Amino acid sequence: MGGLRVARFLSTAWADEFNAALAGVTLPGPSPDAGLAAADGEFVVAQEVRGTPDGDVRLLLIVGGGTLEVRVEPLGADGETEHGPVGVTIALSYADAAALSKGELTPAEALNGGRIRVRGDLSVLVAGQRLLDAAHQAVAGVLTTTY
Repeated sequence: MGGLRVARFLSTAWADEFNAALAGVTLPGPSPDAGLAAADGEFVVAQEVRGTPDGDVRLLLIVGGGTLEVRVEPLGADGETEHGPVGVTIALSYADAAALSKGELTPAEALNGGRIRVRGDLSVLVAGQRLLDAAHQAVAGVLTTTY
């Protein structure tokens, strides 16, 4: 790889590189069918991911003003963030989170197969997934990650 630094998925370095790759990218606003919790375009989605190489972590997707920021922190933090309450929380394994990230597993397959648990407002989950998909397209080819 000739010295190219590649961030490991769900590490703090990955979050930093993901955010840097998104700098200046404007993401789409909430769709017309967004629920009340996501309608203003500001919400927080949490993923509780168990079994990462760094232990169990909480990935926060913080949406506001047409931007998306990701943060990785140790699991165990409460439902509040400095950006307000978490609208929806998804609990899943590292293997399933990686499969979702790589496109090997769709959110519908994971949910229907019982591979993820969701608590909170499902409309926030839908709005968050839409923005995350747009963000992944924006960083494709810019951010390389390992699993």
